[in-house]
Amino acid sequence: MTHPILAANAAVYAIQNATTEGKITVCILLLLSLFSWTVIITKFRQLHIARKGSKKFFTTYASTRDPLDIKKRGEVFEGSPAWELYDRGAEELLYHLKNNPVAVKPGVIQSAGEGNTDHLSRSIATKISTGAFEAVKVVLEEAAAAQAMSLEKGMIVLSTAVAGGPFIGLLGTVWGVMSTFAGIAEKNQASLTAMAPGVAAALVATVTGLLVAIPAMFGYNFMVTTIRQMTQELDGFATRYANQMEHTYVDNRDLEEKIVGALKRQETADPTALR
Repeated sequence: MTHPILAANAAVYAIQNATTEGKITVCILLLLSLFSWTVIITKFRQLHIARKGSKKFFTTYASTRDPLDIKKRGEVFEGSPAWELYDRGAEELLYHLKNNPVAVKPGVIQSAGEGNTDHLSRSIATKISTGAFEAVKVVLEEAAAAQAMSLEKGMIVLSTAVAGGPFIGLLGTVWGVMSTFAGIAEKNQASLTAMAPGVAAALVATVTGLLVAIPAMFGYNFMVTTIRQMTQELDGFATRYANQMEHTYVDNRDLEEKIVGALKRQETADPTALR
């Protein structure tokens, strides 16, 4: 007669002979696996959309000279963290240009051909103060942090599955082996036939824990590397974007030039004021 553990599927046989504690452990691991696979699928989709959208956004942004050009055209790059940061910064800059403007006499006008940032900067008559620009930089920093947190959201589930899955399975195994030996001691039957069902049922918890942890480990390592790369790329873009906004839209004239400009505007408005 063939032994049942050889005739039937080992996993099915082990689960059928598992104790209540072992079945509870397996159910907890299956629930953890469900959350883990949900995060893996969701994050893979999110990162794919983010990378694709950011690639398009960076290509479009590189082709512009005016830091507000994309905002003025109303282009949208859904799912791109870089675009989300850009949009927050552009909105804050436009707010200060509207509510806290600094009038500057235009200098060199941009040519009809391919111009540069210097020509563009000198052709803009309305700018913002350095104090207002500090507020814009704060918004950029907050936006970068918010996008980084959004990319990392849910990763705690995978790290928990990687670190906790095998230990939960090991707990179920040790518990099952203890119950098996306790049962053998009560029945005084120290034979392989008496031990095999209980030990097999106990080991299924460890196998389940490893099946939960291994996919989570590969997914976690891949996504952490991708998120770190995207976060560094985002920080680099934030710095570049802030520099371009400062060069184009911030009034960086010397104090002497600002005083002369203010006096000229006052004299134009009231020629008798300075006499």
